[in-house]
Amino acid sequence: MDYKTSGVDVQAGRAFIDRIKTNVEKTHRAEVIGGLGGFGGLCRLPLGMKNPVLVSGTDGVGTKLELAQQYHSHLSVGVDLVAMCVNDVITSGADPLFFLDYIASGRLNQEAMAQVVEGIANGCMDCGCALLGGETAEMPGFYPSGRYDLAGFCVGVVEEESLITGQSVKDGDQIIGIESSGIHSNGFSLVREVLGMQESPEKISFGPKNLSLIDLLLKPTKLYAQLVKNLLIGKIPIHGMAHITGGGLPENLPRCLPQGLKAHLDISTWQRPEIYTWLKEAGDIPEPDLWNTFNLGIGFCLVVPPRVVGDAIDICKDSNLDAWNIGQVGSLARSQKMSITGLPF
Repeated sequence: MDYKTSGVDVQAGRAFIDRIKTNVEKTHRAEVIGGLGGFGGLCRLPLGMKNPVLVSGTDGVGTKLELAQQYHSHLSVGVDLVAMCVNDVITSGADPLFFLDYIASGRLNQEAMAQVVEGIANGCMDCGCALLGGETAEMPGFYPSGRYDLAGFCVGVVEEESLITGQSVKDGDQIIGIESSGIHSNGFSLVREVLGMQESPEKISFGPKNLSLIDLLLKPTKLYAQLVKNLLIGKIPIHGMAHITGGGLPENLPRCLPQGLKAHLDISTWQRPEIYTWLKEAGDIPEPDLWNTFNLGIGFCLVVPPRVVGDAIDICKDSNLDAWNIGQVGSLARSQKMSITGLPF
C-alpha cells in the first residue's frame, strides 16, 4: 500500500500545477510579487493610495456544480466562481486586487480541473484581478471519484474616502437594474428539482435561436467589475450597489439602503427572461418563491441621483450591458423590505 494506491496521486498533482501555471501567471497584475508555488501569494497595494481599505469576499458555486459536472461544463463554473466573489466585493467601490481558489476532488481529473482553472483565469482577466494562488486537494473516500467542489476568495482595495456603503442614499434616488446573463449561480437546488420532473431536459430549447435549456442554465454569471470601473471613471455618483444573488431582489437590494429607506420597484420596467416563465410553469413554482430565489433578469443594481440616470444607463450600454430604471428609493412601512408594483402578492 502506498499513497497513490490509497487514492492520492502526488505526481499527478505536481503535473497539474505545471499545466495550469501559464493560465495563472497571465492574470498577474504589476502588484504581484513572485510566481506560483510558494506557501503564500504576495501582492503589494497599488502605488499612490493614501488610505487604502481592503475589502474581502468568499463564495462558491452551489449545486450548479452538480449540473455542470453532469454536462461537463467545467470552464463555465470557473467563471462563476470568480463572479460570485468579485461581484460582491465591487459593491463597495473596491478594485478587485487578487483572487484565490480552493478545489477539492475525490480523484484529480486533470482535464476537468484544467478547464475549471482556465475559467477562473478568464474571469480574473475580465475584471483585472490577479489569480494569486490556490489549493487543490484530493480527498478520496470523502468526495466520489470524479466529483469536485469549489470555493473562491477575493480581496479588493479602495480609498477610504471613496468607499460606497449605502449611507449616502437619499429619498428619491433612482434604482438602475442591470441585466443578468441568466440564472447565475443561485437557486439550483430548485432548478434541479424541476429538471428531475422532465423526461429529457437536454432536448428542451427556447426561442427562434433554439437555445438549449441546459446551455441557458449553465451560462456563466455575469461579471460587473469593468462596468463599475467605467461608471466611476465616468464620475457617476454611485450611492449604493447590490449584487442580486440568493434571495433575489427582495433580499439583496435592501442591503445597500440605510435604515428608514426602502426600494419601490416597478415590474413593468424590464422584461423577465423566458427561462423564468418556463421554470415557474414546469415546476408549478409560486410567484413569491420566484422572487425570493432567482434574480429574474436583474443581476446587479445601482442607486444613483435622478440627474445621472441617463448617463449611467448610457455607460452600461457602452459596456455591452442592458440596463433599466426599475424604481426609486423612498419610505415604506417598517415591516416591509420593498414594494413591487405589478405583482399579485
